[in-house]
Amino acid sequence: MERYQEIERTIIKKFRKEIWSRFIKAVQEYELIKENDHIMVCISGGKDSFLLAKCVQELERHGKIPFKASYVVMNPGYSSKNLELIKSNAKELNIPIEIFESDIFEVVNKISSESPCYMCAKMRRGYLYNKARELGCNKIALGHHFDDVIETTLLSMFYGAEIKTMMPKLHSDNYDGLELIRPLYLVKEKAIIAWSKANELTFLNCACKFTEKVRMDESNSKRRAMKKLIAELKNEYDEIDYNIYKALDNVNLNCVLGTKKDGNYKSFLDNYDK
Repeated sequence: MERYQEIERTIIKKFRKEIWSRFIKAVQEYELIKENDHIMVCISGGKDSFLLAKCVQELERHGKIPFKASYVVMNPGYSSKNLELIKSNAKELNIPIEIFESDIFEVVNKISSESPCYMCAKMRRGYLYNKARELGCNKIALGHHFDDVIETTLLSMFYGAEIKTMMPKLHSDNYDGLELIRPLYLVKEKAIIAWSKANELTFLNCACKFTEKVRMDESNSKRRAMKKLIAELKNEYDEIDYNIYKALDNVNLNCVLGTKKDGNYKSFLDNYDK
């Protein structure tokens, strides 16, 4: 058995409950992949996106729904060392990647060097949508996982004063016909870490050129605080993260002060005496 086949086997067998079953549940429950989709799987070089690529690849080969996937790496200006690590991991995992160049790191350094993370993320999204359109894809798959969802929910509550979360899929506002999907939506980060360690895989952690030169962006600092808070709460009650997730799927509109949809606010008082 080839090395990549052994790694694939761990997803289906050893981590079936923690990874594969949760991946399939998200795909089915949120209708993320449909017949004849052409999905651009975005690989950043980290553990999450490489696992996503392997899961999609397995489903593409053996799933009941026919679809096509393209595996894409955008190079925003990685060092040669980091780029070689991405290439070697893709080869070891038997993922046929296409690398395309961008100058995001260089541009962000010029226009937003003190707080680069937001601008970098925004520019990445634009490049990826344009690449998906070039490839004829109708969907873009990103490697966000369950923990990202919970952290985003708390960030919105604590710092944005609103209840919202990271959705499993959404239509692009600026690119007609393109949809963003998150197939690892129900997979916990600790399972991804365990999978990478079990297979003795080394992925990029953060290849950003700015983190060594400037302070971390405030949003990243807040996200780390949320991660720490959730870990502390789980020490008291292990299901706390799951309950936060389910709360977003179980909103009691009889007991909220107000709701907002498409920018329009509606107070509970609007229908209180009717």
